[in-house]
Formats: sequence, structure tokens, C-alpha cells
Amino acid sequence: MAEREVKPPTLMHRVEYALLRLVATLLRPFSLRTASGVGAVVGGWGYWPFRVRADRVERYIRAAFPEFSEQRVRDVARESYRGLGRVTIEGIILSKEPRESILAAFSGTEGWEKLEAAVAEGRGVVLVSGHIGSWELAAAYMAARGIPIDAIAMHMANPLSDSFVRRTRERLGIKVIFDDEAVRAIPRAFRDGRAVGFLSDQGALGLASTFVDFFGRPAKTPRGAAVFALRSKLPMLFVAAIRQPDQSYRFIVRDVALAEDADRETAVDNTVRNYTKAIEDCVREHPEQYFWQHRRWKRQPPDTPPHLREP
Repeated sequence: MAEREVKPPTLMHRVEYALLRLVATLLRPFSLRTASGVGAVVGGWGYWPFRVRADRVERYIRAAFPEFSEQRVRDVARESYRGLGRVTIEGIILSKEPRESILAAFSGTEGWEKLEAAVAEGRGVVLVSGHIGSWELAAAYMAARGIPIDAIAMHMANPLSDSFVRRTRERLGIKVIFDDEAVRAIPRAFRDGRAVGFLSDQGALGLASTFVDFFGRPAKTPRGAAVFALRSKLPMLFVAAIRQPDQSYRFIVRDVALAEDADRETAVDNTVRNYTKAIEDCVREHPEQYFWQHRRWKRQPPDTPPHLREP
């Protein structure tokens, strides 16, 4: 595979990066919880008063939860924006946090023994998650507890910010595998007995995705996690860091079944359905912690009935 061409940063890239570093510097004196709270306040402004994509977010929530009252829809939407602000700030400042601070951010776990047992097999583990809770803190927590973790990521358009995010994750003990090197790097990680994390709730292009239902509507969904797990018969787990009422986090681990269909393509598609269902179940439990700002149903099959199209 040819090496990715990295274009020189533009003036706008440099301005964006300077702002990113400024935010990181300003928040450095604060604790993780305080900085996260600042992020929540700023994120909430996206919903009100600025209403950034707020109408679409509310449509999505209504479509996923038709039983919700209008007040409940607005409450979930507002908290989703606040959560996005939290995650953004956490991703910027986590690298300054000592291991003890990251561990202290969590008040409990669910199913942690499943992850430890899977890693102990030494064959590699496929981890799937979605944009729910704090996906940045979830990876940091696993690394802080000694899980050998790699995270699949896409390059950012801004090469300066791209390098900043990569360095931040690597300081935390998270090895970053970019999508353009995944074909070779992921099998190597599994051979080394590492856990590889896939955020599997945003559509990918071409053969790397398939259409499965998410809240009853077809949505283009990445199939990479299913392909790698089935190819090597690796354990697959759903993981997430879910925020609690006291602003601590709970780390959850749940089994995801690999489909056993004789036809490989059918098995891949059904495994994608299984982990999409795991993500949906978690969103149903914690709708206010999901990233509703993403156009999850943007790409659908051409023959999708009108009542199932993107809200």
C-alpha cells in the first residue's frame, strides 16, 4: 500500500491547531472532572442558544423514541450536546492525567472479567463500541488497567490536529491504527495478543460497510470488526464508558455473538447486526449520552421505503 501523502498545513489548519493548543493549555490546571464540566457547559450552547443542527437531532430522537414527550426529546437533545462537549474536552486533556486520575474517574465496572479473560487467551480481542458515553475515556481506562489496546482511527483533515490527537492517545498507552494501514496492522496486533477497538456506528464507504437496521431504519454500518473477528474466530465484546448521575463513569463489557452462517458474507452481515444491536441496546438505556449529531441514517439503500428514510 502506498504511503499516505500528507499535504502541508494551510493557514486555517494552523489557526485551528493554535486554538486547540490554547484550550489544552488553559484547562491544564483543572481536574479532569472540572474540565469535563466546562466542556458540558460549552457543548450545551450548541443546543441553546446556537441551535447547531438541533432540529435534526430532535428529529432523530423522535424517530428512535416515538414514545418520548416533546419535553423528553428536548432534554435528551440538550444532554447529548453537553456530552459531546465533555468528550471533546476529555480527548484534548486526557494525556496530562496520571493513571490514578483516570482510574478514579470510574466508580465501577460491569463484566470486566469478560475482557480480562478474553485478553488472557492471547489470541487478540475485537472490541466494538459506538459514540456513546465517553469513548475517549473508555480507551484510556482500559490502557490504565493494563489492557493492550489499539484504536482504529481515521486521519483528520488538519495534519497538525491529527498528530496532536495521535500523540495524546499514545501517551495514554493507546496505539493508534489509522484506517489506511489497518489491513496489515490489525492482524499484526491480534498476533501480538492485543485488543483492537472499532467505533462501529458511523457509515463507511464501499465494501467496508453493509446496511443493517438501527432503531428500525436501515443505516450503512462498518463491517471491519465482523470481518476480522470471523476470519480468526476471535472473541468480540461491546465496551463503553457510561456517565453516572454523580458524574463518575461506569465501564461496561458485554458479549457479542459471532454469526455461524455457512456463507461468509451472510455471517459477516449478521455479526454486524449483532454488534449494532448491542450499541442500540446501550443507547436505549442511555439515550442522552449518544452522539445524535451524526447523520446515522444518511446513507440508505435506494429502495428504502419513505417511512424508513432518514428523519
